Amino acid sequence: MTIPTLLTLLRIVLIPFFILFFYLPLHWGHWIAALIFTFAAITDWLDGYLARALKQTSALGEFLDPVADKLIVAFALVLIVGQPYLHYLAIPAGIIVCREIAISALREWMAELGKRASVAVSYIGKIKTALQMVAIIVLLAYRPGPDHILLYVGYVFIYLAAIATLWTMVMYLRAAWPQLKNSIHAQTDETSSHTNT
Repeated sequence: MTIPTLLTLLRIVLIPFFILFFYLPLHWGHWIAALIFTFAAITDWLDGYLARALKQTSALGEFLDPVADKLIVAFALVLIVGQPYLHYLAIPAGIIVCREIAISALREWMAELGKRASVAVSYIGKIKTALQMVAIIVLLAYRPGPDHILLYVGYVFIYLAAIATLWTMVMYLRAAWPQLKNSIHAQTDETSSHTNT
């Protein structure tokens, strides 16, 4: 059990805590939830850095890291969309979640073909992640009141994250298209041969 893997597990353990503080009837509860999410986001960067610096990459860590990321983001988006004062966020949240599911499935399929590097994380993917994290932190911290600056910032960033999400999904699909096309042709040929026999 390496330090990077422990940090990844810590992100998963933190999920119920930021959910708890988000729902506590305290005026600072949302801020604590946002701080916990921020700390989790920092550990996401830190575990990757330590894994490379300490040469402690492992199969378990490579499996758990994206799982932890997707779990904490999905739970945060559910909390945000569930608030009656945060309108019109279901669409960008749905885009983000659907993209994560689709790209995870694509990466797993490409890994089986030995082509996982073709759908590796791109620079625009890192920008998407940064926009997404800022949006979630801001919207977790927001409470209804006279000052709507957090709300406006959160809306702008989550819609920018949704746009970047669609962009990266198109990039990943384009990178995987040669394999997808070959698979479709192979399946079509196999179906035709069975029909002819």
